[in-house]
Amino acid sequence: MPSDAVLYQAAALCLTYPDDDFRARLPLLREAAPQLREFVDHAALTPAEELAAHYVQVFDSGNRHSLYLSRRRGMSLVRFKDLYRAHGLEFTGEELPDFLPAVLEFTSRTGDLDLLAEHRAALAQLRAHLADFGTPYASVLDAVCATLPTGS
Repeated sequence: MPSDAVLYQAAALCLTYPDDDFRARLPLLREAAPQLREFVDHAALTPAEELAAHYVQVFDSGNRHSLYLSRRRGMSLVRFKDLYRAHGLEFTGEELPDFLPAVLEFTSRTGDLDLLAEHRAALAQLRAHLADFGTPYASVLDAVCATLPTGS
């Protein structure tokens, strides 16, 4: 289990739709993952309806802010599922297996950084697009990208 397992789990939660369960977890997220405090503090101070509308504006408005890591579908998605199975996990989510929060949760549970490292360029690009857009979600990607090995 990587030392960043808690960060990955917390980041996964931060990048999902901000429902009532998310809001209830904010104090725990703030304490468990200090690297995410900027975003968590923002989320705590933002009215629920405004935060939800912002999430939709950022992530449901097109590919520039897509939380899906693979651009080529098909075999790429099979690879994600195969890797999950190799670690004894069955992907059963409503989202596709390359959904960033799912990959972060997988990494948190298994310690396998392969998917994140393999898609480091896509993560960096998403981080840049979020920063350009001026959304606090960029700080979540900053924290995740800071944990990944450089190169490869």
